[in-house]
Amino acid sequence: MQGNFSYHNPTKLYFGDDALKFLSEELAQYGPTVMLCYGGGSIKRNGIYDAVSSVLREAGKTVVEDAGVMSNPTVEKLREGALMARENNVDLILAVGGGSTIDYAKGVSCAAWCDEDPWQKYYVRQEEATCRVIPVGTVLTMVGTGSEMNGGSVITNRTEGMKIGKVFGSYAYPKFTILNPKFTFTVPQYQMVAGFFDIMSHIMEQYFSGEDDNTSDYLAEGLMRSLVHSSRIAVKNPQDYEARSNIMWTATWALNTLLKCAKTQDWEVHMIGQAIGAHTNATHGMTLAAVSPAYYRHILPCATKKFARFAENVWAIERGTKTDEQLATEGLQALEAWMREIGVVMNVSELGVTPDMLEKIADSTFILTGGYKTLSHEEVVQILKESM
Repeated sequence: MQGNFSYHNPTKLYFGDDALKFLSEELAQYGPTVMLCYGGGSIKRNGIYDAVSSVLREAGKTVVEDAGVMSNPTVEKLREGALMARENNVDLILAVGGGSTIDYAKGVSCAAWCDEDPWQKYYVRQEEATCRVIPVGTVLTMVGTGSEMNGGSVITNRTEGMKIGKVFGSYAYPKFTILNPKFTFTVPQYQMVAGFFDIMSHIMEQYFSGEDDNTSDYLAEGLMRSLVHSSRIAVKNPQDYEARSNIMWTATWALNTLLKCAKTQDWEVHMIGQAIGAHTNATHGMTLAAVSPAYYRHILPCATKKFARFAENVWAIERGTKTDEQLATEGLQALEAWMREIGVVMNVSELGVTPDMLEKIADSTFILTGGYKTLSHEEVVQILKESM
């Protein structure tokens, strides 16, 4: 295991079907005004809104509602929420929803008291917050992003055709997170499986980098095996508590910064996927699924031994007399077979991408250097073509 690192994660987790009962003791640690962030209203239909509101009332909180957080939060919505939080001098932002809502809440927490344009400061220039940061708490209703235990915040600027993630420091991590697997039961199948692949992608982005014998890689392999096993159960029975609880826990650990320790990391699939999302507003996990097979086939020759290990340790493919190249190829074939089995999107055309958009999407794609191969603009275009 190579490299030097520090690790700190301040988020407190409450996990299980009675996790919500701990919300009241967390609320007691903050001032009287709570900004309640949520999306399109599904939490009102499934009863989660009423359950959370009841706890807020009993705690005597003044609630400022910020509804309508979209699946790909926009910079306009961020500015609107920041103004609302500042004008109401909120003491806590409580995000009830999935990764988009939580990403948005963290963005608002850092933007509310910022005297500069948050898009330019945080997302374009990637600067840290130097202003007052409002504490954030979360009640998770859809798994996938891991946003409940990290500092990530992804915001979309449709005018500029950009979707950019900012990873804030630990000051912006949620202070607490309520994880009740039952709260994820009513998520539509499409969104559920998109979340499953988002989890897998997070792990692979960290796994497919480096050549050293790294403990994080062993952890990643175990998480991927767990996800594959439980996802197969969940797609057949979405209300299987054991499967959904295992997936929820895997999602959190996939991106709570533990796996990245001593890793260089790739994240190019996310850069391409986010660019697709900026141009199509497609579901994040599906954008990752649509480009992953072509991307990993493209970089396979640069990391054959790691892909062979992936085949053996994640997909239990026996080596026998196979070469590393043969094993690596079979591992990617197993990944694609699993993707088809759970029902994710396998090509970008299903997401609304047309041939005339490829150059623009490539123009919006950030090129990173942490993986096994640094792509050129032309290679991004080629991967997109192969993903059509």
